[in-house]
Formats: sequence, structure tokens, C-alpha cells
Amino acid sequence: MVKTILAGLACWLLLVSPLANAVDSGARPPQWSELSSQQQQILAPVAQNWNGMTSKQRYKLLGVARQYPKMTPSAQQRVQARLKDWESLTPEQREQARKRYQQFKQLPPEKRQELKRKWQLKTQQERALQAPVAPAPLQPVAPEAADPLTR
Repeated sequence: MVKTILAGLACWLLLVSPLANAVDSGARPPQWSELSSQQQQILAPVAQNWNGMTSKQRYKLLGVARQYPKMTPSAQQRVQARLKDWESLTPEQREQARKRYQQFKQLPPEKRQELKRKWQLKTQQERALQAPVAPAPLQPVAPEAADPLTR
């Protein structure tokens, strides 16, 4: 589970990493109470820790909130699930995820693509295993086989 979360986080961070430039501008990121109601709704899973986050983290999440309305419903669900998963991690697990992401970024592009393909395949296999299995249809029984006394 943690590996899936970490892999998802790495992909999610790839999406929002260009927003790090906003941090360099020196502007103070907004406190939770200063966010719009739409931003608060999108970022609700991280509300409790928002004011304690670094400027860089808040700007990245604001970028996610900005892109969120343009996402497909399935992408929106993934964002919400990942935000909830991230919040459920301990500080140590978050630090480990950040380190793994930095290691991932330093890999050559072909190795990153290979890891992404493997992760996607694993995710597809996990989904297939989680899919409910339909019960086998009942087979009709011949009347003479149904009555053990007629044998």
C-alpha cells in the first residue's frame, strides 16, 4: 500500500513541480482561511495541516487546485485519494516519499519510463484483483439427478 502511495505521489509531484517557481517570487502563500471556498473544498483532505506546510508545499497544492476543474472526473478522484493517502502518512513516511521522489527525478529518462510502465502494470493488476468476481451461474439439474431415491 505504501509503495502504491509513494508511486502515486511521485507521479502527482511530477504534475505540480513547475509550480515551484512561485515560491521563488517571495510572495507569502495564503493561510487556510484566505483560500476561496472552491480551493478549500478541493484541498479539504489537507486542511488540518495547511497552515503548518512550507510555502513550497502550499504553492504546489494551489497549483493542483487550479488545475482540478480542468481534470476528468477520474483524475479528480485520483487527486482526492492521493491527498487523503498523503495525509494518512506519518511524517517519517512523507520524508521517505520525498527522498524516493528525488531519487526518481535523478534517474535517466528511459529508466523513469520503465519504472512508470511497471508501476502502471502493477496498478492494473491490483485493480483486476480487487474487482468483484461474479458468481458462476447455477447449472440446471436433471430431475432424476435431483431425487436420490430414484437412482
